[in-house]
Amino acid sequence: MIEYKIDILKALKEKGFSAVRCRKEKILPESTMQRIRHGMPIGLDAVNTICIILACQPSDIIHVSPTKEELDRFGLKF
Repeated sequence: MIEYKIDILKALKEKGFSAVRCRKEKILPESTMQRIRHGMPIGLDAVNTICIILACQPSDIIHVSPTKEELDRFGLKF
């Protein structure tokens, strides 16, 4: 499962990219912003956009923590 390391929307806002601006200028779709708000995974295009704006790498904003179900699905143990 993908987890966010930071509050992405807050970090974007600190860089001058409020939710209103992101919607208005079509920087990120509303559906992507809702997924971020609810801790759901987002697509690579959105990760790319966020990383460009925040001048960071994907590993700076997301972390993969496999669930038991995911581990079982692939026959892995950690």
